[in-house]
This record gives sequence, C-alpha cells and structure tokens, in this order.
Amino acid sequence: MDVTPALASADAGLAQLAGAIAEPARARMLCSLLDGHARTATELSVLAEVGASTASAHLTRLCKDGLLTVVAQGKHRYYRLASAEAAQALEALLVVAGFSRPLFTPSTPDRLRHARTCYDHMAGTVAVALHDQLLAQQWLLDEGGNYRLTEAGVIGMAALGIDVALLASQRRRFACACLDWSERRFHLGGALGAAVLQLALRRSWAERELDSRALSITPANQQRLMAAFGAS
Repeated sequence: MDVTPALASADAGLAQLAGAIAEPARARMLCSLLDGHARTATELSVLAEVGASTASAHLTRLCKDGLLTVVAQGKHRYYRLASAEAAQALEALLVVAGFSRPLFTPSTPDRLRHARTCYDHMAGTVAVALHDQLLAQQWLLDEGGNYRLTEAGVIGMAALGIDVALLASQRRRFACACLDWSERRFHLGGALGAAVLQLALRRSWAERELDSRALSITPANQQRLMAAFGAS
C-alpha cells in the first residue's frame, strides 16, 4: 500500500517528537514542567542530573520541536511547556506509564509568596490568581504576552474608578504578562497592573509591610479583591 505524502509527514513528525521525549534527561525536564510553573536552565539541569552544556542542548532540541518555549524576565530565562496541547499529550503518556503529574514545591518565604510588590505592581499567589481570573472571565485578551481589555474589561475597570484611557496614553506597556519568580506563572504587569495595585491599597484590600516588599492581604480582603474584579 502506498503511503501518502501527508501521512508520511505525520509519521515523521510523530517520530521526531517521540525521539525528543524518549531521551531520559529531556523526559525529566518535560515532566518537571507539567505543574505549569516555569524553570531556569540551571534548575532543569539539576532536575535532569546533567551538566549545563548538555542541558542547553536538550532545551534547544525541545524548543525546536515545539514542546518548550522560553520567556526572558530580567536577567533570567525561564522555560515553560509551549502549549496546552503539549501538556495534555505528556499527561496522557504519564497516565499510560502509570504515573501522575509532579507537584511544584516553592522555596519562597510564605509572606512574600502570598503577596508582594513587583516593581509597581502586585505579585505572588494572589496576583497570579487575579491574573488567571481576568483571562478566564475574558476581561483581558492575551495577544502574545501583551494584553488588551475587552469591552467587559473596560466597563469593569471603569466601574472601579480605573481610567483606562489615561493608562493607555502613558509611555509604557499598557498591560502585559510578568513572570512571577515565586509562582513561576504569570501575573499582571504594565500600567494596568500598577493601577490595580494602587486600587487595592486605596481600598485597604492590601497593606504594605514596612520592612519588605511583602503585602498584607487577609483572606477576607483577598475575597473582596477578587469579587471587585468579577469573581462570583
């Protein structure tokens, strides 16, 4: 039976991906990223038990094959799974192999991990949760790392007293994904992220701690913050 060009191409693509996953060190790197958190090349090299140069070659291969993507944040470069489809495929293979998704264990002190400032906007678990909520309820649309407010988002922000037009006129990014160094997931940065922090401070949902970048946010105030931005 003749093999069509499309089928041959699919076979070759599948074989290439299988080869990328089959190498033990690369498989360990991929599995460690299934928790949704990003990691540096150094962290991945330790997890995979390989040297820095070997890790670099593995990461280059995984990026080239479309399994990983790299995010530059300050002086660091963080690696993440490239797509939800990549994560789903790996999880399916783990199920067949009889294993479950690995857990992420942060080492950041609890008060800084919960809520803190990141330059002029909010970071930590609260900020990551708020970021995810704004995307899930479609107040924000992701346009390749830069965010745009939808009509619902503009209305919601205006109701909270945030002047969207003024923010958009500033000589800085309006809204963007900022990788959280404790959670290794994104929180909201840019002018909009700064406005959200200032709103939280004005409403006393968050209070600055005097001796650090930590923010004090009680469970009740966290609920108020999330509710203000559309949580049911």
